[in-house]
Amino acid sequence: MPLASRHVAVIGAGAAGLVTARELRREGLSVVVFEGADQVGGTWVYTPKVESDPLGLSPIRATVNSSLYRSLRTNLPRECMGFRDFPFVSRDDPDRDPRRFPGHREVLMYLKDFTREFGIAELVRLETEVLRVGLVEGSKWKVISRRRGRDETGVDEIFDAVVVCNGHFTEPRVAEIPGMSKWPGKQIHSHNYRVPEPFRDQIVVLIGSSASAVDISREIADVAKEVHIAARTFVDGTFGKQAGYDNMWLHPMIESVREDGTIHFQDGSFILADVILHCTGYKYDFPFLETDGFVTVDDNRVGPLYKDIFPPVLAPWLSFVGLPWKVIPFPMFELQSKWIAGVLSNRLTLPSQQEMMEDVEAFYSSLEVSGTPKRYTHNMGGGTQFEYNAWLAAHCGCPADEEWRKQMYYSTSKNRHARPGSYRDEWEDHHLVLQAHEDFINYTSNGVSDRCLSQ
Repeated sequence: MPLASRHVAVIGAGAAGLVTARELRREGLSVVVFEGADQVGGTWVYTPKVESDPLGLSPIRATVNSSLYRSLRTNLPRECMGFRDFPFVSRDDPDRDPRRFPGHREVLMYLKDFTREFGIAELVRLETEVLRVGLVEGSKWKVISRRRGRDETGVDEIFDAVVVCNGHFTEPRVAEIPGMSKWPGKQIHSHNYRVPEPFRDQIVVLIGSSASAVDISREIADVAKEVHIAARTFVDGTFGKQAGYDNMWLHPMIESVREDGTIHFQDGSFILADVILHCTGYKYDFPFLETDGFVTVDDNRVGPLYKDIFPPVLAPWLSFVGLPWKVIPFPMFELQSKWIAGVLSNRLTLPSQQEMMEDVEAFYSSLEVSGTPKRYTHNMGGGTQFEYNAWLAAHCGCPADEEWRKQMYYSTSKNRHARPGSYRDEWEDHHLVLQAHEDFINYTSNGVSDRCLSQ
């Protein structure tokens, strides 16, 4: 089948949208990237602004897309974070952050470097909100967008395909706990957490055990009167007062909250608190997307999707990049977008609609048999992400994840649990760093990512 030149819309200019735009263009496709913000970078664009509704539940709130807090540093080392042929190495520049686990601004600078290096900016329409993406006749898509301050009504355009890269760190998930609506204290989701100062001298209950929950709890403990952490699961967690702190306690999950301000835990203990801070994750949300019911979000499962990317009925004209979580994101985005680009150019082929649907159903059945809740459908923690990446790489004709990248991921995870407060500055995997830099020299001199196109 001859290679096709098609017109493709990419929704979002974060890391996923930027690498998708590059891969689509490498395959000879025409690309337009829609981005509502005034710069590229997606979730890595920090703003001190927060939403009017601290919990982020009001449908009429003015949405703030960023969920970064001011002190955030990466929880993965830069060596394993970067795109394959554009390593995330420290720059000899006093304005840059040379640390191995850098702050959020350094990641944004890296994405802007990537954008410049590959000439992606010319494909991006900044300050352009996508109002609606819907099917039209002939399996094409109508995209209605509005340029901020310019278009009174939306502008209609027709595309052959749409790739959704709008991220999943904007729409908060909040813990459902009996009595929460009548609890008199303040509630906030970590989406609207920026600095610890508002919690000075407060008794704070933090719900969650993610990496950001750990960071935020430690930061708040420096100013709060007390910090009480409640979560369903903990790795090596010991309930009670936490070592190294006079004002931090670990509890089982909250059973209920009362109108008198008390919070009752599942072990029968209770406290009187000022604030509940929900570090409880996010919902997948595609308010602009109309698929006639072919793609739904049910208990945070986006589906049905073949390999977390293609809805079988609408493939390959609709696809998603970046849904999996608990992963090394950028290299996975790169592989996902290579596969999409190869399929859209006719260089690669998908199985039949029936075969894709059978694969999805078998996957869902395996989750059910293992007792995995729907909301964990896109969780690829542990080794699952590397198996997935290897599958994608094989189908794209690209090299799979390097052994050092896998071992660095596992080493960092182990170190994070052993030294939650210092793992970003103390580590023992120096040999893996050396292996990474040897590979970086080969990648940048040999053009490893370009090689995938000829295989």
